[in-house]
Amino acid sequence: MRPNSFSDNGQQQMPERAVILLAEDEEDYVLLLKSAFNQAKLKNPVHVVSTGTEAMAYLKGEGNYANRDEYPLPALLLLDIKLPGFTGLEITGWVRSQPGLAGLRIIVLTSSDQMKDVNDAYRLGANSFLMKPYDFQDLVQLTKIIEVFWLKVSRCPESFRSPKVQDARPETV
Repeated sequence: MRPNSFSDNGQQQMPERAVILLAEDEEDYVLLLKSAFNQAKLKNPVHVVSTGTEAMAYLKGEGNYANRDEYPLPALLLLDIKLPGFTGLEITGWVRSQPGLAGLRIIVLTSSDQMKDVNDAYRLGANSFLMKPYDFQDLVQLTKIIEVFWLKVSRCPESFRSPKVQDARPETV
């Protein structure tokens, strides 16, 4: 397999080492998703944040997430829309405005089936919009698809944390 993601120091990572950042506030769904990753034999490290504010801090490398060895930039962001603090849509717009993060692949994974949310997510720069499956086997299948396409087949652009990431408020919808 070809390397397809970059660490903070610009070194490419192997697909099974590519970090996934999951921004999800429903603790039960986090546990379900982690179980699905395990069942699908997905070996990638998964870091979880439960608010939009935590997602931004993680991506900036600030506060609790300042240790870049422990909290490396993700190759993939799985993002719920309805997060406390900043919404997933606001996070998407903010990520796309950051020079070092603009290429981060963002998959919106949400329970919303509103066409406005779909349109807004893509307009703000999401790479994909997926409905959360609540059937466990469907979720396992979805994690396998995410692994194969987004972590093995698809190549990601280089990402880096800027020395000073812009503190501008995310774009609102």
